[in-house]
Amino acid sequence: MFPTPIQKRPFFNQVSYKILVPFSLAIWLVPLAGIMMTSIRGLGDITAGNLWGTPSEFLFFSNMADVFQNTPMLSYIINSFKITIPTMIGAVALSCMTGFALAAYKFKANLFIFFTFIAGNFVPFQILMIPVRDLTFQMGLYDTITGLVLFHVAFQTGFCTLFMRNFIKALPHELLEAARIDGTSEFNIFLKIVLPLTRPAIAALCVLIFTFIWNDYFWATVLIQGQHAMPVTAGLKSLNGQWISAYHLLSAGSIMAAIPPVMMFFLMQKHFIAGLTLGASKG
Repeated sequence: MFPTPIQKRPFFNQVSYKILVPFSLAIWLVPLAGIMMTSIRGLGDITAGNLWGTPSEFLFFSNMADVFQNTPMLSYIINSFKITIPTMIGAVALSCMTGFALAAYKFKANLFIFFTFIAGNFVPFQILMIPVRDLTFQMGLYDTITGLVLFHVAFQTGFCTLFMRNFIKALPHELLEAARIDGTSEFNIFLKIVLPLTRPAIAALCVLIFTFIWNDYFWATVLIQGQHAMPVTAGLKSLNGQWISAYHLLSAGSIMAAIPPVMMFFLMQKHFIAGLTLGASKG
């Protein structure tokens, strides 16, 4: 059922693995290295084509200061937190309840509702662009943080429900039945038994949803136009000048924009890995 460990594979496979993994990792790191190298340079080096060589001067901190002093980068980062945190809380909270209902109760429409959540994840989000934009206009939520948060919560709840339902389904059903026999209410079963047991899954979902929403660019440009509600991913374009592309500032701003999700992952790493691997092996 599970892949054979590389140590038990044929000798040729082991050698290929040891060669291809570092090679693939190097290719994956090239764009990141390019951004780091560009962020420490001045505009003169970039204009002269000195992209990978030794920079004429080290300007990383100067570029960072320029980003925060001369652009609304701090406002964009705050907007991203205002969008990402409520979305994460809303989507995970709703999915915990819907996942519990679909996993713990048997009713006629159970599978239909579950498949509806799954089907929503396969709808290409590009075809929703015009209907969603028109809907936010009609509701008075266009170009607002509230409108973007509500859309993200609605769109992410399907994936989160799929994740939570399968996780709760794997919990011992006898535990819930024993609590019911003892007279525990369904709300207390959910609150005091299910939620503590699903903490690894909740942590994994929080990391995933935080990363998805923080890195969103498409809906940030579709539903937001003004700087008052612009998240950092869409706001990075303001770092370009009118007549010239300030790639050194874009790179410095991109590094700052990448720090929160990276910190989120490392802070929740233990629970994140446990949530993804729980039940992956027997015993």
